[in-house]
Amino acid sequence: MQIYEVGGAVRDALLGLPVNDRDWVVVGATPEEMIQAGFLPVGKDFPVFLHPHTREEHALARTERKTARGYHGFSFHADPGVTLEEDLARRDLTVNAMARGDDGRIVDPFGGQRDLQARVLRHVTEAFREDPVRILRLARFAARFHDFSIAPETLSLMRGMVAEGEVDALVPERVWQELARGLMEERPSRMLEVLRECGALARLLPEVDRLWGVPQRAEYHPEVDTGAHLLLVLDMSARLAAPLAVRFACLVHDLGKGTTPAEVLPRHLGHEERSVKLLREVASRLRVPTDCRELAEVVAREHGNIHRSEEFGAAALVRLLARCDAFRKPERFDEVLLACECDARGRLGFEERPYPARERLSRALAAAQSVDTRTLAAQAEAAGARGPAIGEWVQRARIAAVQAAAL
Repeated sequence: MQIYEVGGAVRDALLGLPVNDRDWVVVGATPEEMIQAGFLPVGKDFPVFLHPHTREEHALARTERKTARGYHGFSFHADPGVTLEEDLARRDLTVNAMARGDDGRIVDPFGGQRDLQARVLRHVTEAFREDPVRILRLARFAARFHDFSIAPETLSLMRGMVAEGEVDALVPERVWQELARGLMEERPSRMLEVLRECGALARLLPEVDRLWGVPQRAEYHPEVDTGAHLLLVLDMSARLAAPLAVRFACLVHDLGKGTTPAEVLPRHLGHEERSVKLLREVASRLRVPTDCRELAEVVAREHGNIHRSEEFGAAALVRLLARCDAFRKPERFDEVLLACECDARGRLGFEERPYPARERLSRALAAAQSVDTRTLAAQAEAAGARGPAIGEWVQRARIAAVQAAAL
């Protein structure tokens, strides 16, 4: 039995990056021998075991064979005769196909160290084309290692996979999983660029892909192209360390601009409502978590009003807060404002500009929340108010509180 550290842990250590998760491959062992050594079996599709002390995953060396289209279309073969090189050959990228023995020696049969030095993402073998998830994984790695290029032959292989329909067989949950992880990387724009370059974006997210080539008014968007704006917004969300729900809202906030009639361009009247409709379709198709979808809907619908809110008086501010459900969900409203700041600063030349609307609306919410609604409702009832009339009392009191705050 020989145990090797493999994959991302080896890659990141060679890059001088922190290693958070470690994976191990075991050569020359049977499942029975693993169990006798105290390992706990957990794998469903192939033999994976948890170390009795560290609880880190140890997988038996295996080969795989394509049996059907899509992510699940594989059969696996694991026995003591499978070599380390055979196991590494089934991996996606050369930089992920290295192993380290217990003596510290790097096993690198496919040139992973060379490609790390050259800053290149390159597939290991032609078997890359058998798993469409690898397109998403490579795009995610490109967002993490954004100074790496993609080997021309790998990009050509990805385009062929898209043309062959492999991407169409991806299950929604896996698409969302990889998309979400890519959005949380340091340069999420790079993920979209890679997916677009190989043609996968048009198949997986056509609502996003159609934003490229759509013009916007240059006085508001010096970058003009709506797709270019989206990339700037996503990278601003990473710069501001936004959580996933905010980054998803940034991704889909302008989808309606892709359906603006050509005769009214570069204006986009009513794009907010169209964006909400389209993002709901995306969220349903990819089974996006509810918190991400709900935040995205508020941002898509209200980001224009939030941008213009510096011109609003107290009554308009309170109405905006109510539409955003800020009184019931103030923490989510903070995220709405963060997404809007990403949108405002995600424009060419606007990256360092302040976004005073965020602070003003936060102060408006604090002022409106200072109203004791329970006491006020009791007073209204005592005065004979019922139903909607009580709500009007609360509304007037909140407006007065915002006015008094002199925002």
